[in-house]
Amino acid sequence: MGAAPQPGALLDADAVRAALAGPGSGDAGLGAGGLWTSLEVVAVTGSTNADLLRNGGAEGQVLVAESQVAGRGRMGRSWVSAAGASLTFSVLLRPVSVPASRRGWLPLLTGVTVASAVRDVSGVAAVLKWPNDVLVGSRKLAGILAEQSGDVVVIGIGLNVATPADALPVSPSGLPATSLLLEGAAVSRETLLAGILRELERRYTAFRDDPSSGGGLLADYRTLCATLGRSVRVELPGNRVLSGLAEDIDADGRLLVAPASGAPPVAVSAGDVIHVR
Repeated sequence: MGAAPQPGALLDADAVRAALAGPGSGDAGLGAGGLWTSLEVVAVTGSTNADLLRNGGAEGQVLVAESQVAGRGRMGRSWVSAAGASLTFSVLLRPVSVPASRRGWLPLLTGVTVASAVRDVSGVAAVLKWPNDVLVGSRKLAGILAEQSGDVVVIGIGLNVATPADALPVSPSGLPATSLLLEGAAVSRETLLAGILRELERRYTAFRDDPSSGGGLLADYRTLCATLGRSVRVELPGNRVLSGLAEDIDADGRLLVAPASGAPPVAVSAGDVIHVR
């Protein structure tokens, strides 16, 4: 898995490029017919999502920031990264072949990607809380935010790799946070980033080529989703609250919640889910 990152050490972009290239495929690993066209690492920025949305350009850009001081999470929340101890990056996609009605799957696809890559690279049993929080047990390991402008979708990922307990961000939703280091995994950020990008390319291209099934995306999401089968409280837009049993994920990626009243299941497309113990 490699050594854990040292606080303050810059991520080695060349090592990620080499890992993406793989044995015998040249020394770049980018722009050679695959999805990823560029990889840039900056010391500090406000928000990698905002930077890519502002600059636009070709699909497949990857922007990594060692320190992100004005990052955003779901529901308009702020997120600040720990320099040298986390992975904070965004990717720019142009899913022009995907109908607008199916693009809501992209954040969930990214959640499956991150959880799967974390499992493969670190051995830590990452799972998902609907729609795309990445957890270890009941502790939050990573967050994902997708934003769209025209035909551009930018997806930002913040993942705690070697963040010590006293530097973990506080989740506004009340979830305790964790890092791979605290879960017993010393992982190279370069290896982890390359693993996430490889998995994201595989899943995104399958979804782009067949938006109706995405290569079994729904089945994979269900397998990783720790929300299913749980009693939940969903804080909905307009200060409404829905309590009940999380029964399933439908074909549109919505969470189906059976109310405690016994009424038919409600399809939730947006909201903050709280697992009730």
